[in-house]
Amino acid sequence: MAREWEAGRLDSDLDDAAFDTLAVRAGQQRTPEGEHGEALFPTSSYVFRSAADAAARFAGEVPGNVYSRYTNPTVRTFEERIAALEGAEQAVATSTGMSAILSLVMTHCSAGDHVLVSRSVFGSTISLFEKYFKRFGVEVDYPPLSDLKAWEAAIKPNTKLLFVESPSNPLAELVDIAALAEIAHAKGALLAVDNCFCTPALQQPLKLGADVVIHSATKYIDGQGRTMGGVVAGSRKLMEGVVGFLRTAGPTLSPFNAWIFLKGLETLRVRMQAHCASAQAVAEWLEQQAGIEHVYYSGLASHPQHELAKRQQKGFGAVVSFEVKGDKAAAWRFIDATRMISITTNLGDTKTTIAHPATTSHGRLSPQERSNAGIRDNLIRVAVGLEDLEDIKKDLARGLAAL
Repeated sequence: MAREWEAGRLDSDLDDAAFDTLAVRAGQQRTPEGEHGEALFPTSSYVFRSAADAAARFAGEVPGNVYSRYTNPTVRTFEERIAALEGAEQAVATSTGMSAILSLVMTHCSAGDHVLVSRSVFGSTISLFEKYFKRFGVEVDYPPLSDLKAWEAAIKPNTKLLFVESPSNPLAELVDIAALAEIAHAKGALLAVDNCFCTPALQQPLKLGADVVIHSATKYIDGQGRTMGGVVAGSRKLMEGVVGFLRTAGPTLSPFNAWIFLKGLETLRVRMQAHCASAQAVAEWLEQQAGIEHVYYSGLASHPQHELAKRQQKGFGAVVSFEVKGDKAAAWRFIDATRMISITTNLGDTKTTIAHPATTSHGRLSPQERSNAGIRDNLIRVAVGLEDLEDIKKDLARGLAAL
């Protein structure tokens, strides 16, 4: 409910508010200054009213700001807004998307526990589990994302967590989230879904049965390639430990980055709708080109999980991946022939980007790991931005001509 200030009000009453209203207004508590935009609090510490007040806040006996490593008003506004959009009881913001995954696993897994991670995840996610979590005694296996029987067969008595990206990076593979949640919960495990590619504007995994949602806010939540951050969201019970990890280990989101993300959320739905429309057109156009071997985009009727995507998503996303006819050299010729599109591995930007996953985002994986993830040397990933559609296609045509 809105707080009352003297004879009037400063905050908005958001009971029963819809998504677009929450994206613009949720989480904001105005100061007595009555600022219309969200306030930015670039402070490391806070002044207490008394020694007793300080002791009570540090002990967690009373709510309030303590230290910006884990309590900051601007960051809290962002956390409350993204929680509202995802339908979560609580969200915890982190410094990057990778630190969000780190915080989740460090909170809920211990040595001797078993984790299932989809084969079809971001290369750095595989590296985090393989190179670091395994060193501390966490067992990890990698089922194929869409094969529910393989997930069920891979679960062990000590399985604590199932972790997926859906849609996956970069092949737009999906898993039936509701069905996988049932499998996980029947075995007493948690299901975490990386919702980076869809954002809550297109998909809300918690409403489909997932326990935790992960975001790299660096991508579409920002929307303009400016800042880095991450999010872990779920029930208050599950987030309690994540807050404790953040307080102790400190993978903290800066207030300025949180403020940028708040501005990004205000336009999230309209941006995602525009991204999806252009990506659909690009995917359909690429599928008709002679130099293209295969296009990966769940909005295409040819995609094996097209119907599932229609059922659990409100749109098909902005990432279109495709294999050119030829090898790595052919893929590089295609990329180098473009003149407008940015050659960079980031995505979620207003600017269209192009990358060669086998030698960039998934380049640190072994050849076998890349093969398991379906990353071939002739694969190219395009994150379709908000430029004029015909200009995007014209630039991709330069790549086609270079094959």
